[in-house]
Amino acid sequence: MGRRIEGERCVQEIEYSPLPSQRKFHELDVKFKGFSGPIGSGKSQALCHEALRLSYINAGRTGLLGAPTYPMLRDSTQQALLEVLEENGIPYELNRSDNVLTLGDTRSRILFRSLEEYERLRGTNLAWFGVDELTYTHEESWLRLEGRLRDPKAVQLRGYAVWTPKGFDWVYRRFVKDAGEDYQVVFAKPAENKHVLRAAPDFYERLRRTYDDVFFRQEVLGEYLEPGTDRVYRNFSRERNLEGVSIRPNLPLLWALDFNVDPLCSVVAQIVNGVVLVADEIVLRRATTKEACEEFWNRHGRHTGPLIIYGDASGSRAQTAGSSDYRIIQEYLSRAGRRDAEIRTLRGNPPVRDRVQLVNAKLLNAAKEIEIRIAPQCRKLVQDLEEVQYKAGSTVVEKDRRPELTHLSDALGYLIWYEFGHQPRAGEQGRRLL
Repeated sequence: MGRRIEGERCVQEIEYSPLPSQRKFHELDVKFKGFSGPIGSGKSQALCHEALRLSYINAGRTGLLGAPTYPMLRDSTQQALLEVLEENGIPYELNRSDNVLTLGDTRSRILFRSLEEYERLRGTNLAWFGVDELTYTHEESWLRLEGRLRDPKAVQLRGYAVWTPKGFDWVYRRFVKDAGEDYQVVFAKPAENKHVLRAAPDFYERLRRTYDDVFFRQEVLGEYLEPGTDRVYRNFSRERNLEGVSIRPNLPLLWALDFNVDPLCSVVAQIVNGVVLVADEIVLRRATTKEACEEFWNRHGRHTGPLIIYGDASGSRAQTAGSSDYRIIQEYLSRAGRRDAEIRTLRGNPPVRDRVQLVNAKLLNAAKEIEIRIAPQCRKLVQDLEEVQYKAGSTVVEKDRRPELTHLSDALGYLIWYEFGHQPRAGEQGRRLL
């Protein structure tokens, strides 16, 4: 590693042993190129090293790295690039208020931008741009970036992106199906990443048990799949997931709530050998948290085993009366003689996409295991799992058209996420994989 001068160019040697698909991606010599691959295929490293390569080629010019949302930009895309810079001793300055990084060697600038509001992408001419997780980005954002690729002093104008397949969407059409001469894409293969398999030989088998079949094929195998149903909980089946459930008196009773005013919904469950057994649902119209406690106590106040409470992170916020929903629950149960009730909640709600995926995997995972069983009398929960849908053409859960839905499935999702979502997740989460 190290820096040297070749003619008028500053050359930086970087510690990087690209995988075959990464090498093909970097060698593509077209104006717009893509890297399509499953999790663990090295998309993040390809994204960052291509950004550095273009920054040195276009010394002194401005490029842009974008991500679908600001949290992803900050916590994933930007962090991955900073790790590469630090590991290779490359000098840089990061202006966090403007989200602009300047390389010390070349004075090249890298703008970090969220792509949620594509109209804000108008402005400065760019020498290059790169996009993380393109399939979760609006097509209009890509088009705006194409329009900014016009720096007359750039040595190499280049736009590129990395992504995991998400069906035959606009990304597939633009880069694969209807690709013109300016577009090319490299398809990374599962199991190609020797670094991942060396660190976790059971990587794929663990994911097979964590993901449902459709998600496994898309995210882990990198397949392009036909668009499926708009059902959010596509893996729920009455035949598979409904069965008689009885509460076991000595095991912990789990009460999970979604703090919606109308209706205020909750589910009552137990976990036995990793299987979530949903025994009851409580749905109250125009109810208070205290009234929910009264109904729960009337039904389950005689349970002798431990009692654990889960729910929406918003329940930790104080209401107008000065107490949070969880404080109200604790005080009610304490007065009723259950001072040992445990509250398990997260500081913030998990990403909806991750929570939904985990519930689908528990309903039926890629290994064909069923880990959610629901009592048939939980009719409203069954309705939720059958009828909650995504908004057309998106991965946003539809909550406006039928406001009575989503609350029971959300409550169940909070419980499942707390108990199973904190487990180490393989793939490009936490520290990025090569």
